[in-house]
Amino acid sequence: MAKSPTIIPIAAGKGGVGKSLLTANLAICLSRMGRRTIAVDLDLGGSNLHHFLGVSNKYPGIGDFLVAKQGELTDALVPVDNERLQFIPGDGKTPFMANVGHARKMKLINRILKLPAEVVLLDLGAGAAFNTLDFFGLSDKGIVVTTPEYPAVVSMLSFLKQAVLRSIERSVANDRSAHLRVKAALSDTMADQVPTIAQFHDIIAEESPSAAQVARERHQRWRPRIVFNRGKTPKDALMAEQISQSLKGILQVDADYFGFVFDDPDVEAATRKRGPLMSLYPDSMAARNITRIAERIVKYWDHEIPKSAELIYAHVSEVFQKQ
Repeated sequence: MAKSPTIIPIAAGKGGVGKSLLTANLAICLSRMGRRTIAVDLDLGGSNLHHFLGVSNKYPGIGDFLVAKQGELTDALVPVDNERLQFIPGDGKTPFMANVGHARKMKLINRILKLPAEVVLLDLGAGAAFNTLDFFGLSDKGIVVTTPEYPAVVSMLSFLKQAVLRSIERSVANDRSAHLRVKAALSDTMADQVPTIAQFHDIIAEESPSAAQVARERHQRWRPRIVFNRGKTPKDALMAEQISQSLKGILQVDADYFGFVFDDPDVEAATRKRGPLMSLYPDSMAARNITRIAERIVKYWDHEIPKSAELIYAHVSEVFQKQ
């Protein structure tokens, strides 16, 4: 039996932080490092990953797969850059895919998990729609991209909170009574605020101790990977420690900091030329930063990185001094 691919969802709390650009260039890097890689555009309703890969928007994609009565997701694979990289376009010219229903979503998830690759990168839509949260939940260690600006960081934290809550809800979906209690707690408009993570676990335990155990185990495996984009100085990397404190205090989770991409005019130049940064400006600062993230994925994806907030600041400081 073929080994299941490593699924790496890439999300963002808000649009415009560079999520698709990162996804495209990480896919190129990983494939050039010898990993059979597939990049999937799951930003349904706003697909543009093809732009950053330098691929024409003329191929059938996920939208066609979901509305077709026959065919497989692999029929939509498009070769890119080298023989180890393929791409699955998003909705293309198929309308209303942003609101794909549950049955179609589950069909798509089932096929994604069976894609013939070592690494599958999922470029998700910005924000916290249920479909986005469920795609993000395909891994315990998805990547979240943010810029250092305060609104972007707040949006990222909000996304992560909703992703944790959605993960807890879905983990007890097979226990009807526990699931109903969780959904009621989430939709209780009379409450002053959504219950804390600890309170959610208590709510589940009151209804079903076995379901509570499943939810706690799922929660304990949850460890997001954070990437800062368009950073300017080492001061921007200091936010990692503050973010870690918020995640630990509010969500009871730890995060690993997987990279810091400096603000670089070559990124805008590559975007104007409608081609991959890695191909057009391989020696640019941003390209080198993204290459380092790909190297971390290869080396550390299945491992925790102790003190990663301190390490990312030390690395950014060192790079900044050498500029």
